[in-house]
Amino acid sequence: MTARLTHIVRHPIKGHGREELAHVVLTAGACLPYDRHWAVAHDAAKLTGGWVPCVNFARGSKVQSLMAMTCALDDDATHLTLAHPDLGSLRFRPDDPADFPRFLAWVAPITPENRAQPAQIVSVGRGITDSAFPSVSILSLASLRDLSDRMGQDLSIHRWRGNLWLDGAAPWVEEAWVGCHLRVGKTVLKIEERIERCNATMANPATGVVDADTLTALKTAFDHKDFGVYATVVEGGTVTLGDDWAIL
Repeated sequence: MTARLTHIVRHPIKGHGREELAHVVLTAGACLPYDRHWAVAHDAAKLTGGWVPCVNFARGSKVQSLMAMTCALDDDATHLTLAHPDLGSLRFRPDDPADFPRFLAWVAPITPENRAQPAQIVSVGRGITDSAFPSVSILSLASLRDLSDRMGQDLSIHRWRGNLWLDGAAPWVEEAWVGCHLRVGKTVLKIEERIERCNATMANPATGVVDADTLTALKTAFDHKDFGVYATVVEGGTVTLGDDWAIL
């Protein structure tokens, strides 16, 4: 099977929507552009003005219905359109505090009253990834197919909220890539660590309803809950769907 890049996905607001791209320009030391550029801080968040852990934000691991959200970022990155099967759509300005009440009213029907409530949308000058370093997540379609077969159900790529999906490798070989360099098209990334997964992956990204015990399946098969790897960009450039890839 040919080693190809098959999907490029970004998530402009952490935990709130995903958007597939045909190409993207990666920059050394940075996240995928506008991936997790914003996050919805809740009313119990402890913010410092810089990167803070995911526990400070609304996200799919706590509100699984968020997993059904999609989005589209305008070319000038000032307006974002969110869509959800139960909410319809909303076009608003994430950087404008005056527009936050519109977002709050829109998302309120799927915001549980017993959870910390959305308080503000923040940005910190880098992607608010789950990793403390600016990362790009790399995932394998072969591993996804294997896990789907083990579970007896077709698992969407969007359960995993990854950035770059690769095909053409053996299942689970990416777990051994930590410390290696990966070339995708003209770019080079260093694989830094594996990604431990949370409850968000249990929700169907078409409906936001929990319908797959992915964590138990991973733990039973492999004695861990990891799926995919985090990487840092070493040599930047444009990556495009269909680009070849190789471990260097």
